[in-house]
Amino acid sequence: LDEPVPDFAAAAAKGAAAGSLAGVRVGLPKEYFTAGLDAGVEEQLKKAVEKLRAMGAEIVDVSLPHSKYAVTVYYILATAEASANLARFDGMRYGARVEAGDLNETYFKSRGAGFGNEVKRRILLGTYVLSSGYYDAYYRKAAQVRRLIRQDYLDALQQCILACFHFCQHLLETWTVKVGVGITV
Repeated sequence: LDEPVPDFAAAAAKGAAAGSLAGVRVGLPKEYFTAGLDAGVEEQLKKAVEKLRAMGAEIVDVSLPHSKYAVTVYYILATAEASANLARFDGMRYGARVEAGDLNETYFKSRGAGFGNEVKRRILLGTYVLSSGYYDAYYRKAAQVRRLIRQDYLDALQQCILACFHFCQHLLETWTVKVGVGITV
């Protein structure tokens, strides 16, 4: 579509500065308000929602049913991209080169020299995901779910101008565990 996109953020900021968000619809994903949500997060979110209501915003429930798969989809697609994009860094034309006795030894030593352990893990997982027997089972399926997640967000944004999304407890726990072992999302 070749249509101008309204500046929703500027309109909301202007309304907030004036103390009014009248006419602004804010969506809250119902899937994120489940048992297990951290009490502190829930309390702060409720305060924010009440503040929005007090400023005149209309709060609407929206649904993001596929968002629970977002972290899994991210890891499958990101590792596949890492594998495909970093394949050229073999130490011959691109990347760190480690000289050794012969060409094969130079290649094998160079291949691993320029990457840390996390990058190597992502390349290995991405290579596996993209391999001939697993492409359809992992990569293609993750790409299909990514489209479903995107459509969920587009549908939600049809119901409201702004959407208040926060990390559900599962995502927070996953992030905390990954950071705890030195992996960044």
